[in-house]
Amino acid sequence: MEQHNLIRLTRGCEKMGINPEHDQLEQLQAYQALLARWNNTFNLTAVRDEGQMVTRHLLDSLSVLPYLHSGPCIDVGTGAGLPGIPLAIMRPEQPVHLLDSNGKKTRFLFQVKTALSLDNIVVHQARVESFQPGSPFVSVISRAFASLQEMVRGCRHLVAPGGRLLAMKGASPGLELQACASERIDAVVHALNVPDLNEQRHLVEIRLQPG
Repeated sequence: MEQHNLIRLTRGCEKMGINPEHDQLEQLQAYQALLARWNNTFNLTAVRDEGQMVTRHLLDSLSVLPYLHSGPCIDVGTGAGLPGIPLAIMRPEQPVHLLDSNGKKTRFLFQVKTALSLDNIVVHQARVESFQPGSPFVSVISRAFASLQEMVRGCRHLVAPGGRLLAMKGASPGLELQACASERIDAVVHALNVPDLNEQRHLVEIRLQPG
């Protein structure tokens, strides 16, 4: 990562009240470098500019860190590992599972796990509907699902009692929440502030009602 991108990452973290250790900054830089390198061949992300990768991938992912409770977490439809890998770097003691059905993307995730020695990451290649974990998760997070209703219906079986779905969105998803009225959920929308990003970002925190 060029020096100005490192400064952008460091300052962005400071603005969000996040204080990475030196080795965590190095891991975030190494992850971005791997993403940029693999992206040339495997088209893992539409973002090509490395400065934009800092903002749209690293800082965007880290903006949800305050809402990630301790305990096992799974990133559903993780793609190139977003937000799961940046979160795993910042929470090295927390198990973070990465789920995607695309083989080239899971190969990339394995490469990142190995190269960065991220022992808290577990990679799964499967469709969410058919994935049966050994035990459920405290947090089920995604920024790739098409709608909140699809996430609730497709991921309900992954959530531990008392756990939550965390859906990363752009604009506040009022219409999507209305469509979930019959799904027996309690939802809270949090506005996120991603430094250097002049676009709306929101996190929808969903608790499933029992029964």
